[in-house]
Amino acid sequence: MIKKYYDTDCNLGMLDGKTVAVIGFGSQGHAHAMNLAESGVKVVVGLREGSAHWEKAANFAKTNENLSVMSIEEAAKAGDLVMMLVPDELAADIYNKQVAPNMKEGDILAFAHGFNIHFQFVKPQKDIDVIMIAPKGPGHTVRSQYLEGKGVPSLIAVEQDTSGKAKEYALAYASGIGAGRAGILETSFREETETDLFGEQAVLCGGVCELMHAGFDTLVEAGYEPEMAYFECIHEMKLIVDLINEGGFGKMRYSISNTAEYGDYRTGRRLITDETRREMKQVLREIQDGTFASEFMTEMSSGRRAKFLATRRLQAQHPVEAVGAKLREMMSWLHK
Repeated sequence: MIKKYYDTDCNLGMLDGKTVAVIGFGSQGHAHAMNLAESGVKVVVGLREGSAHWEKAANFAKTNENLSVMSIEEAAKAGDLVMMLVPDELAADIYNKQVAPNMKEGDILAFAHGFNIHFQFVKPQKDIDVIMIAPKGPGHTVRSQYLEGKGVPSLIAVEQDTSGKAKEYALAYASGIGAGRAGILETSFREETETDLFGEQAVLCGGVCELMHAGFDTLVEAGYEPEMAYFECIHEMKLIVDLINEGGFGKMRYSISNTAEYGDYRTGRRLITDETRREMKQVLREIQDGTFASEFMTEMSSGRRAKFLATRRLQAQHPVEAVGAKLREMMSWLHK
C-alpha cells in the first residue's frame, strides 16, 4: 500500500541554512518558489537572460527577502537543493550545460516529474541526492491553495540517496510548498513517470480529446447542428468531470438523470471494447520500453519539430474549434 505523510511527518528544518534553487518560473516554478519563500526557505530563481518571467520573479522578490533572481548558472552554484522546473525536452540540455557544472558534492537534485531521470536523459553525478516532489495539480492551484492555508497532494520519490537523508529532504520540500496540509504520497520515479505518461496519452488528453472529436463528428455527419454537437459532446464534459472529481463516479451517477445513468451502463463498454483495452496495453508497453520517450525527444530536438507543429496546426483547423470559440463568447463566466 502506498505510504502517506502529512506536515506532522515532515521536518521543514531540514532546509534551514540551505538555499533552494528553482530553475524556471513558469506554472510550477512560480508556485514552488513563492510558497517556499513564504514558508521561510531561502530561494533563488534561476532564469535565462531575457526570460519573460524575470520581471515577475523580480517583483515578487521585492516583497519577500527570502527570494532572489539570477542566471541559471548562478542559481545552480548558489543552491544546495536544485529543483528543475523546465519542460521535459529542455531539461537535459539545461542540466548538462548550465546546472551540472555548478553543482557540488552533497547537493540535492530535484524534479517534479520523473521523465528525464527514469529514461536516463539526465544522468546525475553519483555524489548527490536525487529526489522528486510532484504536486498533483497545476501550478496556479498549488499557489492558490497555499494562500488559502490548504495544499495540493504531492508525490515524492528518491532515486539516489547519497546522504542517507534524501527522503527527509523530499518531505521537507513538499511541506514547504504546502503539500503536507493535504497529503504526501511516496512512489518511485518509474511509477510516477509511466503512470503519468499513460494517463495523459490513453485517457486525459489523447483518449478524451479523440472521444470528444469522434462524438462531435458523428452528430454533425448525421445532420445535427454543430452547436448542438459541441454542447452535448464537449461543453458538458466539464460538468461530468467536476462531479467525478468531487465525489467519484458514484456522485456523478447520483447527480445525472436515470436516463443518462442507464445509457452510461448500456453503452460505455460498446465503445471501450476489448480491442481498445488491448491498444491501451500496447500504449503502456511503448511507454515502459522507452519507445515513446525516444520518439518524443527525437522530434523535440530536431529543431524544426515538423511533425509536432504540423499536427498542432491540423488539430487547430478541426471545425470543433471554430464552433467552440463562437459558443464560448456567449459564456460570460469564462471571460475572467
